[in-house]
Amino acid sequence: MTKRAAAFGSAGVLVTATLIAGAVAAPMASASADSRHSGPDREARGAATAAAEAAKAGIDWQDCPADWGLEKPIQCGYVTVPLDYAKPYGKQIKLAVDRVGNTGTKNERQGALIYNPGGPGGSGLRFPRRVTTKAPLWANTAKAYDFVGFDPRGVGHSAPISCIDPQEFVKAPKMDPVPDSEADKRAQRKLAREYAEGCYERSGEMLPHMTTPNTARDLDVIRAALGEKKLNYLGVSYGTYLGAVYGTLFPGHVRRMIVDSVVNPSRENIWYEANLGQDIAFEGRWKDWEDWVAANDAAFHLGDTRAEVQAKWLELRATAKKNPIGGVVGPAELLGFFQSAPYYDSSWVPVATVFSKYVAGDPQALVDAAAPDLSDTAGNIASENGNAVYTAVECTDAKWPTSWNKWDRDNTRLHRNYPFLTWSNAWMNLPCATWPVKQQTPVNVKTGKGLPGVLIVQSERDAATPYEGGVELHKRFKGSRLITEKDAGSHGVTGLVNPCVNERVDSYLLTGKLDRTDVTCAPHATPKP
Repeated sequence: MTKRAAAFGSAGVLVTATLIAGAVAAPMASASADSRHSGPDREARGAATAAAEAAKAGIDWQDCPADWGLEKPIQCGYVTVPLDYAKPYGKQIKLAVDRVGNTGTKNERQGALIYNPGGPGGSGLRFPRRVTTKAPLWANTAKAYDFVGFDPRGVGHSAPISCIDPQEFVKAPKMDPVPDSEADKRAQRKLAREYAEGCYERSGEMLPHMTTPNTARDLDVIRAALGEKKLNYLGVSYGTYLGAVYGTLFPGHVRRMIVDSVVNPSRENIWYEANLGQDIAFEGRWKDWEDWVAANDAAFHLGDTRAEVQAKWLELRATAKKNPIGGVVGPAELLGFFQSAPYYDSSWVPVATVFSKYVAGDPQALVDAAAPDLSDTAGNIASENGNAVYTAVECTDAKWPTSWNKWDRDNTRLHRNYPFLTWSNAWMNLPCATWPVKQQTPVNVKTGKGLPGVLIVQSERDAATPYEGGVELHKRFKGSRLITEKDAGSHGVTGLVNPCVNERVDSYLLTGKLDRTDVTCAPHATPKP
């Protein structure tokens, strides 16, 4: 699960262009063909129909459009899928995919490795760039696999959805997420309700079908279009839940699967409880970062104890609340920037450096880092789209509490001890309380016939996907192995240099072999100022 900056609006006018642009004409088969698919297995049969069609059609690979930022020899194409798998011959949408071929010989090739980076709302199209930019961690795997990325339904170049005008979405400063009064809460509730209404006005046709099970079905259609009998898959963050649902719906179609930084797939956890769990875990990892900043006081001059660093943070927050820094960076924008530190160790030094400059009397670095760039139209469209998909999938996937009293009670209680993210997270998810389309029941994730051993990788102090998620999926997927990165908390472990993890990832993808027991790895190197 990825929190977009500000992050895991108000209603706009009706826009149909995004839906039309992502759609293609449906074959003239409809009524009689669809009527064959009835009963509880309708969607399963629809997915099988769509996969069979895709296997016949293949993918028309071309050079990627110039404005996608994907250099040769990466190629791009589209895969056609039904909007509604219960009606496989009904309205179709096109999903953008890209690939780069394996770097080894024909004999070394083991098929395609498909990637999802999380979100929901993240684009996987940059995955093949790990090969073209010669990322050393992936050199061995690249010899054996084509690297394949895709934009999930609703994302980017795949029938993108929208909930609010993008320029409106990024406008700053926004309201302080931490309410001072009942009036503040009423204002945030109004914004959340308007945002949900805006999603329906701008993207209503797509919303009922923006679910993880449908994205898993899309993944199976992409597998078929690639000409692959079985799926090789790497999913990070929300991509682990997508993998868990795929493995449950299509256990016999999995060849190799790695899930990294795992969403707890329990039905009770998806998605309301998952977000409450994040609030607790973020607080813990925020403290880890403050301890590190204090230990490096010689570099940052922000205090040599956690309490001193926290006092400076609260002072900065209070200043930004009273007078937004540079006129645009208030508490919400600060949080959008600072929350990357508990997310990723790679952000520890940059965030501390900006903070240090501000305290030393240079506010410009903070404005540059935390303020939205209103001139970046493409970036703002992507940001708004990512948030729209995050909301649509989480709100449609599962039933959410509709009682404001419950939200208020739960978040007020959590905020007392875990103030870093709690209210911000609540407002981000509150559109789900008034969601305008039917909310589904999450898939019961479990081991099915033919599911091979899955490799699960998890850091012990992950903020976005707390450790219990890896443990829970490990219990549900029989024969899986869990690699724990001890005393570490960066989100997304497989992209970090840690030979204990990296060698096992390579070995599994290249040979299919798992360790005989679960493995605990020492942490990767701590960042240095």
